[in-house]
Amino acid sequence: MAAKKQTPAGAAPVLTPRALGRATLDRQHLLRRTAMSAKDAVTHLVGLQAQNTKPPYYQLLARLQGFRPAELSLLMETREVVRIVSLRSTIHAHTAEDALTLRPLVQAARDRELGIFRKGLTGVDLDRLRELSRAYVEEAPRTPKEIRERLLTEWPEADPQALSTAARCLLPLVQVTPRGLWGMSGGVALTTVEHWLGRTAGAAPDIERAVLRYLGAFGPASVKDMQTWAGLTRLKEVFERLRPRLVTFRDEHGTELFDLPDAPRPAEDTPAPPRFLPEFDNVLLGHADRTRVIPAPLKGLNGVGNQTYGSVLVDGLFAAVWRLDTPRDAPAVVTVQEVRPLTPAERDALTEEAMDLMATMASATERDVRFRSFVDLGR
Repeated sequence: MAAKKQTPAGAAPVLTPRALGRATLDRQHLLRRTAMSAKDAVTHLVGLQAQNTKPPYYQLLARLQGFRPAELSLLMETREVVRIVSLRSTIHAHTAEDALTLRPLVQAARDRELGIFRKGLTGVDLDRLRELSRAYVEEAPRTPKEIRERLLTEWPEADPQALSTAARCLLPLVQVTPRGLWGMSGGVALTTVEHWLGRTAGAAPDIERAVLRYLGAFGPASVKDMQTWAGLTRLKEVFERLRPRLVTFRDEHGTELFDLPDAPRPAEDTPAPPRFLPEFDNVLLGHADRTRVIPAPLKGLNGVGNQTYGSVLVDGLFAAVWRLDTPRDAPAVVTVQEVRPLTPAERDALTEEAMDLMATMASATERDVRFRSFVDLGR
């Protein structure tokens, strides 16, 4: 069990940020790599952030034993995993089963997003827009530009961006392959998830089951944590219904945290090996309070302006950013930019991890790891 601070009799135990971090890292398979399949991992993690095409592969590389990019690519080619806008209105790689159910779960958030663009949709019949868009993208996958141009023929006075956003909010659109396949290029082309999978989307999943799955992958967590992760609101009553089935803790600020009774909560001193995480990794975005993995003084340093970097975890905490360069006819290079000074031992461990990363993700036979000394990344 994770170390807890002493609390008055009857009060919920207090979990420190380090204890919370170890619990979440364990459930994210970041304390030790697991032998589960890529599909099982995508299911357990309730999807992989896939705003860019490569991050899902690096997320699995950091978590699975013997992972090879071809495994996830095959799942996408066979339509067992799809890329779809879901949680937080961002693209995620979900199993086909989750794509058909999680997207309806967050429809209320998509409706709120649509409201932002109402001004640009004056005079637009949204029911007709939905059906016209569905017919168009199910006839053949269409690019966002093609969708905008088709809708503008119907509503020439509307805002083009608002029209394409409306189609994305009203319909569960997936990005079809070859987009997202490892080592292949492909622009964004969209069709409905039902058409792509040949199955009808079911009703939204039991919200209580969704809470339990979230806690299994991200707990212990607060109501606000899950609301931030999912982009949903008004989940407090759901947690209250589940309270008899859960255990509770508090963080150092007094926020109530919920968890599954039998979920792992390792001791604070459990070793956490270094990990190279991609931009937008699940573990960095799964909570409202992210101090369990991002120390407060380093908040925001994995993204400056519009640039977001890969994140390096050292001893379970964000400590550096990184990138992989694979120039033609030259060594592959992982560059580690420290955001706090690293010790020689930490650099040695990161070098070993980076070499393993390049052995899988880069075809170059020559490889190098370079460290740049601490700098404030423009702050």
